[in-house]
Amino acid sequence: MDREAGLEAARTVLAEKQCIVLPTDTVYGIGADAFSPQAVATLLAAKGRGRSMPPPVLIPRPETLDGLAATVPDGARALAERFWPGALTLILQAQPSLTWDLGETRGTVALRMPDDDVALELLRHTGPLAVSSANRSGQPAATNADDAEDQLGEAVAVYLSDGARPRDGDALPSTIVDFTSRTPRVVRQGAIALEVLREEVPALLGEGESAEPSESPDSAETAAPETEQS
Repeated sequence: MDREAGLEAARTVLAEKQCIVLPTDTVYGIGADAFSPQAVATLLAAKGRGRSMPPPVLIPRPETLDGLAATVPDGARALAERFWPGALTLILQAQPSLTWDLGETRGTVALRMPDDDVALELLRHTGPLAVSSANRSGQPAATNADDAEDQLGEAVAVYLSDGARPRDGDALPSTIVDFTSRTPRVVRQGAIALEVLREEVPALLGEGESAEPSESPDSAETAAPETEQS
């Protein structure tokens, strides 16, 4: 199946609320229509995962941030402008009017724009997709379509294959930055180092670091970011 035929098949099954596997710039991911609770539930079941670990959402362009997030802090926008497309996931407060159910998000959403031509071409046609790493929960993330199919089998309707991911280097996950508290913090260190992020957001807390008492985070809880996401 050539690329265009594969993308067309993927668009068709996504519209039918089924799951696909697609390459991203980090690892291969399992994707579903972010606005279909049925499709997201199928994705979680395929991975053997519960609603307590909601998947992130991949988007085709930075401007989509404003449609999905209730507010976009200046620091989050600065990071998106510098590192998107790329291996950076931003946790933000979700637009309350959105009709989706990604799991137990506590009103938040994790957003990323991948640096991958195949993924972006698909996203430009489908809009936002819920995408998690293409593996059974607890198993290594798939770095090619065959690995993904070995783990997910018939739970996925279409497998888009485009060689190994990442194309070079180690398969590091995206770095996750939470902007839902008063002081933003890295909640998972991944491909983008803390020191580099602090060039844009100097006050950014590292993974496991605590805020000063005068800068304590708001009491609202955020969704626990999944540990295997792409």
